[in-house]
Amino acid sequence: MGVWVGPHKNTQTQKYPNTQVPPLLMKKRRAEKFREVADRRQPDLTVILENVTDMHNIGAVLRTCDSVGIVEIFVLNTEPHLQTETLVIGKRTSMGARKWVDVNYFTDIDACFKKVREKYQRILGTHLDETSSEVYQLDLTEPVALLFGNEHSGLSDAARQRIDGNFIIPQAGMAESLNISVACAVTLYETYRQRKAKGFYDPPFRQTEAEREQRQAAYLEKHLEKIHGKLIVHRQG
Repeated sequence: MGVWVGPHKNTQTQKYPNTQVPPLLMKKRRAEKFREVADRRQPDLTVILENVTDMHNIGAVLRTCDSVGIVEIFVLNTEPHLQTETLVIGKRTSMGARKWVDVNYFTDIDACFKKVREKYQRILGTHLDETSSEVYQLDLTEPVALLFGNEHSGLSDAARQRIDGNFIIPQAGMAESLNISVACAVTLYETYRQRKAKGFYDPPFRQTEAEREQRQAAYLEKHLEKIHGKLIVHRQG
């Protein structure tokens, strides 16, 4: 969710509205790729990032989210010095994944969690306490939002009070934590493993035919826009 600024080309979508583009403008394999990606999206899986300050980490998370079929993520900044009106995501930061994964930006934790719970059954956070489970013990095939804090202070007290459970990534080394983008990648690929084993990436897909067609058309339109500028994400709450 955002607007694009900076140099971009939009000539083909202007010439052929509603994404009705002649077949010669796109190779067959590229069109098939959009269809495959749209079909395998996981509409009941998302990520929330709380107070993650390094945009390169956010970009790395976006790339992983795209690779496992996530449709959207939530960025939540609860610390006052991070609460800006907009979030800026550059092309190099996300290596193009910003085009394929929607970003929702919040600074109000209640508004963010309310929005998340409209679609996702549980919110699980990375936090170590006596109730924590290892990520490999979780059932990640149910609708879920996975919450990650920054690698310095972790989740805020307010976030921990609002989640439905805690999990950790087991480690055998001296370091007590992983980089946020690495922790997210490990968790999401365990989620991918579980969902793939249950056939979630195979027919019949998780979305209706109309939803898949709508998403395929949206990806085609984004592809044809040839956007090269920055993505400006406005605060929702």
